Amino acid sequence: MASHVDLSVEIPAEHARNIFGELDEHVKSIERTLNVDIIPRGDSVHIQGTPLQAAKAKRLLAQLLILSERGNTITTQNVTYALSLLMDDMEQAMGELDGDTIIHTISGRPIKPKTIGQKKYVESIRNRMITFGIGPAGTGKTYMAMAMAVRAFRRDEVTRIILTRPAIEAGEKLGFLPGDLQSKIDPYLRPLYDALYDIMGAETFLKNSEKGLIEVAPLAYMRGRTLDNAFIILDEAQNTSPAQMKMFLTRIGFGTKVVITGDRTQKDLPRGTESGLDVAAKVLQKIDDIGFCELTSKDVVRHPLVQKIVQAYENYEAKQAKNKTKSVNYRGRIRTRE
Repeated sequence: MASHVDLSVEIPAEHARNIFGELDEHVKSIERTLNVDIIPRGDSVHIQGTPLQAAKAKRLLAQLLILSERGNTITTQNVTYALSLLMDDMEQAMGELDGDTIIHTISGRPIKPKTIGQKKYVESIRNRMITFGIGPAGTGKTYMAMAMAVRAFRRDEVTRIILTRPAIEAGEKLGFLPGDLQSKIDPYLRPLYDALYDIMGAETFLKNSEKGLIEVAPLAYMRGRTLDNAFIILDEAQNTSPAQMKMFLTRIGFGTKVVITGDRTQKDLPRGTESGLDVAAKVLQKIDDIGFCELTSKDVVRHPLVQKIVQAYENYEAKQAKNKTKSVNYRGRIRTRE
């Protein structure tokens, strides 16, 4: 049986509640994951467990203390992600992530990468003319891109922001919606509006929109245009056809920054139609100044349950693909015998 140690780390009283979480939920999660006991004693916290696990818990609490001292509210997602980094011996990255503030929302909340994948994504947007952000729901693909767009706009690096997405029904037939053209397409663009309202505020957005400095439009509206000095975000790119993607990419002019986001697992294209996102990933992979960032379930920054749902679907789909391959190989062997 492995020997146990008793390690301690100083956590000032003003940070203890933030680090421990409501009803000690954060500490309980650390105890379960690392199989240690964490016991508060005054301004210090004692960690009991095997030397390896206790040392990991101590380093984790020290990282959370740094985040708390910088004014962050420690969330369940922070703790879950810190634990996953710890398992990969990458816990030092938590501090690096916290130092990269992109912009502040209208309410003063800092927007910053929360995962290693998000940090690489943001760096690619900074350093490349075109960046593809590909990954499951909840990984912050659109929100991070929107924050970078508003940052560039405020710094006069671009003269306008253009947000677009294909207007395709998500598995439902909506029929003939009432109202004018704008009211018909608004439901497809609502997630983009929501992000802009959160970052810029509704009043600022509407003023810039009236001046033509911020444009939110369906992808079809991009045809025939050349877009210079703009920050363009194409959202839900998995629902583009190869022809639409090519059309969009050939609109790009001088001084333009482009971010293309998509989730390969949520295609709403007609059966048998190839996704423009998949084709672009094959065709453009080796071109300089185009970056491809693959985000995973580890980068999900919504409720922790979302991360579990995404991971469960990834596991299921991988198993289905494996079984399909086995079935094809089996039928191939039968034909060979015949």
